[in-house]
Amino acid sequence: MGRRAKESSKKEYDAPILVEDYMTRKLVTFSPEQSILEVMESFAKHHISGGPVMDDNGFLVGIISEADCMKQISESRYFNQPILDKSVERFMTKNVETIPHDMSIFDAAGIFDRHNRRRLPVMKDGLLVGQISRKDIVIAALKLSGENWK
Repeated sequence: MGRRAKESSKKEYDAPILVEDYMTRKLVTFSPEQSILEVMESFAKHHISGGPVMDDNGFLVGIISEADCMKQISESRYFNQPILDKSVERFMTKNVETIPHDMSIFDAAGIFDRHNRRRLPVMKDGLLVGQISRKDIVIAALKLSGENWK
């Protein structure tokens, strides 16, 4: 009997399968000081439901979403205050889960499956380089549906 060839731990694919191949690179970003009103106007204008919050140095400090805006709308009614005069920083998600640019879309799909997220910021060398959504993963899967995996 001959020796068995070592199985490679690296998978080889015939098509692009990395997050960076399908992520959105041109992002609408927000600052912690912006008002929720400005954010909601931007959501409507750009047909988006959330986006990254960046500090003055360009570093990711949070994510703001429509769900976060709903908190502000709900609180304004409860406390009988004007709607939307609060800053993004008060309502954004600060503990942001990110994924690396070179993660496979299959692993990213697993993260979406395990966590209740609609979008994930994509990082490279500690910097935000894009964002991938559930929809992006579905589109990637459709493009790859005819591929055979080795």
